[in-house]
Amino acid sequence: MVNNDSCCIAKILKVIEVLQNNTSDEPCDNAGCDKPFLGPTRHNKCYNTRPITLYTRNGNLFTAEYTNNGIDTISSIFRVEHVDNCCAKLRILAYDTATRTYSATNSFITVNLKCMCVVACLNDVSLDIC
Repeated sequence: MVNNDSCCIAKILKVIEVLQNNTSDEPCDNAGCDKPFLGPTRHNKCYNTRPITLYTRNGNLFTAEYTNNGIDTISSIFRVEHVDNCCAKLRILAYDTATRTYSATNSFITVNLKCMCVVACLNDVSLDIC
C-alpha cells in the first residue's frame, strides 16, 4: 500500500533544487557543513548540479527519451529543475562515456514522484545551463 500523505523523494529533490538555485559563479572558498555550494571541495567555480537517477516501484531504472542531433537517445540521468508537491520537472542530462562528462539537454520531463521508490545522487558537477 502506498502512503500518499508523504512523498519523501519530493522532499529530497526539493533540497537539491534549493541547493542548485543558490549556486553562483563566484569562486568557492568556504568549507564545512554550512558551505553555500555543491561539491566536495574548494574549486574555482561552484558546482551547479547534483545529477540524479530514479528507480520505479518494481526496481527498474527510470529512463526518458530525448533527441540529440536528430537521433533518439535514452538517458537515466536528470537534473532537478522544479519540485511542486509530488511532481518534479526534470531536465534530461546526456552522458558522454568517452569523456565521462554530463551535458544539459533542452529536453524536460515531468515525473509523478509517487511512482518512484528510489533516488540515487551522483557526484556534483558544473553544467552549462541554458
